[in-house]
Amino acid sequence: MNSQEFGFRNLPLDTDPIIDDTTLRDGVQMPGLAAAPRDAAEIARLLDEIGAERIEVFHYQKTDKQAVKLMQRMGLSASIAGWCRAVKEDVDDALECGFKDIGISHPVSYIHFKAKWPEKTPDELLNRVVELVEYAAKDHGLRVFVHGEDSTRADWDFEKRFINAVADAGAECYRICDTVGIGLSSDAALPVGIPAKIKAIRAETKIDNVEIHAHDDFGNAVENTLAAVRAASGVWPRIYVSTTYLGIGERAGNAETEKVIMNLLMHHGVMKFESKISKLKETADLIGKATGYVVPPNKAIVGDYAFAHESGIHTHGVLSDALTYEPYPPELVGNRRRLTIGKQSGKAIVKYLVGEATGKEPSNEAVLDVLQRIKALYVGGRKASLREEEFKRILREVGVLEKPANNSHSSSRRP
Repeated sequence: MNSQEFGFRNLPLDTDPIIDDTTLRDGVQMPGLAAAPRDAAEIARLLDEIGAERIEVFHYQKTDKQAVKLMQRMGLSASIAGWCRAVKEDVDDALECGFKDIGISHPVSYIHFKAKWPEKTPDELLNRVVELVEYAAKDHGLRVFVHGEDSTRADWDFEKRFINAVADAGAECYRICDTVGIGLSSDAALPVGIPAKIKAIRAETKIDNVEIHAHDDFGNAVENTLAAVRAASGVWPRIYVSTTYLGIGERAGNAETEKVIMNLLMHHGVMKFESKISKLKETADLIGKATGYVVPPNKAIVGDYAFAHESGIHTHGVLSDALTYEPYPPELVGNRRRLTIGKQSGKAIVKYLVGEATGKEPSNEAVLDVLQRIKALYVGGRKASLREEEFKRILREVGVLEKPANNSHSSSRRP
């Protein structure tokens, strides 16, 4: 596939963006969501197939542990990573679960320090994290990511010391957590400037890898994630991007895995995703069914209406050339085009759908008759699109579609 065929102008990247999906950790923290062990394992399988290279999961409850065991037996290409608080018990639990890869989360802002540990100094808290990273990485050989919670409100001088200290202790990667979604994708200064932080960590710390974890409280999670990737280009050999499928998660959620993947492929030519995107819709549908999350019909890329057209202008354009109102063919992501009839529909879509239903090209008079009857349905305030059977009933009334033959049983049935 060449995205330039669809009008894209690729902006090449000199870094390798790695999807670190946290749907089964941060995502299921969304109120009202849960996934049974087998469903969680199936979600992990599809996340692996669409290109996630690291999958972060919970491992504390019995059902979590059952899910982890199922995933570990699946032989996935992605690394399955356990999420830990900065306490020894969590790391020990991760070891018992057989993880080789973990994340240790701890705040780095004074806001959190004062609220959670008013009796401790920042250095005392830092030393506690360092001891735990050494325990995990050096004593037990775990691959350790350290998550700097509330990084975008942290004092840089302290955060810089924090990153260097955990790097010395054996941490492989530092996660910038934009915990309340206030990060900016512009050239804003530290601590809120995402590009500035990506570059400062490279220039002023010794950590080997960096990661971005953006929340969507201001609707900027995807843009901040992509801004981090662009800032890493030519600066970091790779960058981990922590995302959740469909953006599910605490409060307003996170950057959507599927949106980040499609942006990386279509805008930046990251071709490792090219053969994987056909399952994006399937993955969304599974997660919705497995967790109880209702996927918004107009959700970009994977919603049922992501490629739906009803208004006259749009349907006329799509019927002439789909690229007029679609950025790429829906089949690329496993979705499909939907042409619906409603209040704003015009002659072009009516003519097309009449022909599709009858197998014949309708006369102009018939099209106008059908359109007039459709418009009449909306005079009383109807909002919903026409159902297929409603449309066919109108076609029968106009006389362009034959009435179905009476069933012999129903004709002899008494009232």
